[in-house]
Amino acid sequence: MIRFFKNRLARGANQSQALALGTLELELMEILWSRGESSVRDVVPELSRPLAYTTVMTTLDRLFKKGLLDRHKSDRAFFYSPRFSRQEWERQRAGNLVAGFLAGPNPSRELLLSCLLDAVGEHDASLLDDLEKKIRSRRKELLRQGQP
Repeated sequence: MIRFFKNRLARGANQSQALALGTLELELMEILWSRGESSVRDVVPELSRPLAYTTVMTTLDRLFKKGLLDRHKSDRAFFYSPRFSRQEWERQRAGNLVAGFLAGPNPSRELLLSCLLDAVGEHDASLLDDLEKKIRSRRKELLRQGQP
């Protein structure tokens, strides 16, 4: 099922593709989220495995081109910093995934809801209660706004 969701995300729009990260890209983002602004030279020693400087440089450049990093040049080195916090990035990824299912045909919508409820129920039954409260709260909010 997880592979299904990953494939679904990978087939999305350009923004969704930018938010889907490979193993090295995710590791670099984790380092930058914890360290803040860093150069390639700062990041290389933090990696879990030895990699060529140029590999890290290319991957950081790719993350910049995907719109996930900001960068500025100081002397001859680029310094990179995350454009989004980890929480903002995860929220965008989740939002894009859900939006993709909701834009699809009805069976995709039903599959999304069914999988969400199964996953939440398996993870923690109290999350189902939280979900129910959020649904009731959102419905009240929509009624106040005059939406059905």
